[in-house]
Amino acid sequence: MLKKMLKNLLPVLAIFGAVFALSPNVAQALEGHHLVIQVNDNDPAKMNLALNNAANVDAYYKEKGEEVTIEIITYGPGLNMLVAGKSPVADRIASFEQNFDNISFQACNNTKTKMEKKSGKTVALLSQANITPSGVIRLSERQEQGWTYIRP
Repeated sequence: MLKKMLKNLLPVLAIFGAVFALSPNVAQALEGHHLVIQVNDNDPAKMNLALNNAANVDAYYKEKGEEVTIEIITYGPGLNMLVAGKSPVADRIASFEQNFDNISFQACNNTKTKMEKKSGKTVALLSQANITPSGVIRLSERQEQGWTYIRP
């Protein structure tokens, strides 16, 4: 009976192994570390904490000789982190652009569109901002891909 169960289970295990081997999570684990940081509050202290977290993680892995990719994703009130003329951390973000090629900033287009509709004006973003259709979806997809999620 045990032999028959194992015989029936082997094809299932083979399929599971193939899916696991091709999984994006496994592929990413082989390519280094991946971290996504959420900013959804218009709070300078939390924005600075997110930047501190990113810089500290980068320093940690560089000291170990390991690669890390970090995305700071902003949406809702947190989009103000990347709004030109409003960002309380604009100077730090400019510094990050010069000092970190592995840290990027993502701005939620849904939030940007709502801000523009409410104000009746175009919302200009910092040059370091990359627009993503939805900050929440970007976070979700990164987590599905195996990225580590941080919310300061």
